Amino acid sequence: MTDDLGVEDLLRRLAPQALGALIRRYGHFDACEDAVQEALLAAAVQWPEEGVPGNPLGWLTTVAGRRLIDQWRSDEARKQREATVAALSPADAFTAPGPGDDLPPDEDDTLTLLFMCCHPALSAPSQVALTLRAVGGLTTAQIARAFFVPEATMAQRISRAKQRVKSTGIPFGMPPEQEREERLRVVLHVLYLIFNEGYTTSSGPDLQSPELAGEAIRLTRSVHRLLPEDGEVAGLLALMLLTDARRGARTNPDGTLIPLAEQDRGRWNRDQIGEGVELITETLSRAPLGPYQLQAAIAAVHAEAPRADDTDWPQILALYELLGRVSPNPMVTLNHAIAAAMVNGPESGLEMLRALDADDRLAEHHRLDAVRAHLLEMAGDHRAAWESYRTAARRTTSLPEQRYLEARAARLAPEGGVRETAEP
Repeated sequence: MTDDLGVEDLLRRLAPQALGALIRRYGHFDACEDAVQEALLAAAVQWPEEGVPGNPLGWLTTVAGRRLIDQWRSDEARKQREATVAALSPADAFTAPGPGDDLPPDEDDTLTLLFMCCHPALSAPSQVALTLRAVGGLTTAQIARAFFVPEATMAQRISRAKQRVKSTGIPFGMPPEQEREERLRVVLHVLYLIFNEGYTTSSGPDLQSPELAGEAIRLTRSVHRLLPEDGEVAGLLALMLLTDARRGARTNPDGTLIPLAEQDRGRWNRDQIGEGVELITETLSRAPLGPYQLQAAIAAVHAEAPRADDTDWPQILALYELLGRVSPNPMVTLNHAIAAAMVNGPESGLEMLRALDADDRLAEHHRLDAVRAHLLEMAGDHRAAWESYRTAARRTTSLPEQRYLEARAARLAPEGGVRETAEP
């Protein structure tokens, strides 16, 4: 028997390569993706019991290809396609691999599939779902659980995405050179969204989804392996590693949230921190500066401080000022305000938050109210902080965050007596 976790990791790594091999031969992304998913499920059942075959990629490609042909042959509504496939020799197309046999030397299709799944013709939710399904190898049920939606809802989302790929004629191949940089930014943004949802889930009873965050890291590692010289790919991977290193210290045994300043840093993953710091240090020395690199540099400053009180806030403030020029957006301003408050006092940060009240992208977001509450508490205005904590708690859909914010508000509740001094 083979270790189930090892088989799962292997299947996820091989999924995009098997899918790419089928798409290159037959086209029809949607049908090939369904066939590969069936092959992955068959392997997940058979391999732990029977052992991993000598050529696991060949096994997956063979099984998926045969299922694809069987499906086409049994579908009377697709007679033209059946005729095309029937003209091929299944024996030539799919010879069962023997032990140690190798497929012809094909390129790794992971990046090509990511470009397809993250095509601008698809909406952001569709890009995320299709990436996790086609490139990540996750089942529809796994993706639905990660996003706390019914499996039927996620199945419809994925189906619509595949139909969109078909109807718009999105090609299977690398984008033209002049489009590649912009398209890569979309790919990295999708991976960033997947990681963020895994690190702090937007809804549901749990603060984080380690499986989703881990999948984002795995996929970003794959892109970094294929594009080792790209600074932003390296920066995103470093950012994920440095951030995920704190995962074990973010919650109490009962699942309640522990803020960064109060975390037991002895529980941080030092291997991930070491890898992330080394990666971002090397990248900053050679690559053009980008927003993911700057965010990773900020995360590295936090990670290298042995205690919260030792954090180099002036350096973080300088990095946020630079990030605000390189990639201005309201979430950057929100975090910039925290750094400004830590260096120049809470009123400095509160002044920056006032500008965000008129920004529709963040005006109703619970994080704006939560940060304002924290800075008001720092300033000693406990009644206003209490009101902002309560507003933030009402607006969040994450139960752990809601409980944390309600607890912060309870400490400052007027009926319990407003405290005269704020905790640092």
